[in-house]
Amino acid sequence: QVHLMESGGGSVQAGGALRLSCAFSGEDYLRAYMGWFRQAPGKKVEGVAGIYTGDGATGTTQYADSVKGRFTISQDNSKNVLYLQMNDLKPNDTALYICAAAGVIERWFAFDEYNYNGQGTQVTVSS
Repeated sequence: QVHLMESGGGSVQAGGALRLSCAFSGEDYLRAYMGWFRQAPGKKVEGVAGIYTGDGATGTTQYADSVKGRFTISQDNSKNVLYLQMNDLKPNDTALYICAAAGVIERWFAFDEYNYNGQGTQVTVSS
């Protein structure tokens, strides 16, 4: 089993920054892939950023085009926390941000391939 709990969401103005955290627990092999997804009202879940740390990898990362250069995903295994640093936030970044984990995936941003996810943390960006 893997347990995930997000925190760090809030309300900011456009151009601002937030850092989301996802505290995790569970076997390493069940969370070799971890990612951040988001869901805006009335829209489907979309992938934002992912990281692979299986087999002792140093952390291969992947980003959606819409956040490249603005968001950074990182993982601190000494603290069991996954982070998402979000800079230069825009109103269309407003969404519920969800942390997810999986042992094996075929597609980075296919939410249904991730076996575990948290409840999410809300991010609201005003113009």
